[in-house]
Amino acid sequence: PRPQMVRGNGAASLLREQGDASWANLNGLWEWEATNSTFPPFGKSLSGSILVPFPVESCLSGVAPPSSSAIVQQMWYRLLFDAAPCEGKTLLHFGAVDWQAAVYLNGNALGNNTGGYNGFSFEVELKKTNELLVYVYDPSDSGAQPNGKQRISAIDRPGGDTYTPSSGIWQTVWLESVPS
Repeated sequence: PRPQMVRGNGAASLLREQGDASWANLNGLWEWEATNSTFPPFGKSLSGSILVPFPVESCLSGVAPPSSSAIVQQMWYRLLFDAAPCEGKTLLHFGAVDWQAAVYLNGNALGNNTGGYNGFSFEVELKKTNELLVYVYDPSDSGAQPNGKQRISAIDRPGGDTYTPSSGIWQTVWLESVPS
C-alpha cells in the first residue's frame, strides 16, 4: 500500500510506521464464501478462506473454480482483526474490487463501490476487535459492465485474445492513520 500523503507520527500500535506515515496491511487469509444472499452474515464464520488480494479465479486465491461452469458471481469476504485506538482519523482503503462491492464494519454499512479498477476508501472508527465484511458481485462477461477481454470461457480454454476474469478483492486492503 502507498499511504496517500506523508504525515507526522501519531499512530497507535496497530499501525506500522513507514517513514512519516502510519498504516496496517490487511492482506492475508480472509474467510470467504460463495453466496446467493446480499444480507450481511454478521457474527457468522464463512465456510472457506481466500488469500487476499488475489482474484477468485486465480490459483493463488485458494478458491479458483475448476471450470467455467463453477464460476462464482456473488461472494462474501470476512476478516476479524484487533486494533488499538489511533489519534486522528483512520481510513480503510481498497486498491480495487471487481466489480460491485458493499462494505460493512462492525455491523454498520460503510458504503458501496462499482468499478473493477478504481481504488476507494472509507473513514472508519475501529474497536478493539473488528469485523470487516465485503459483499462482491461480478457477473464477468455475462453482465452489462465493461469487461475488456475477460471471458468466463477462458477458464476452460485459456489463450487466444481472452483472459480469465478477475473477480473479488484483487488489490491491497489497508488501514491508514491520518490527522483530524
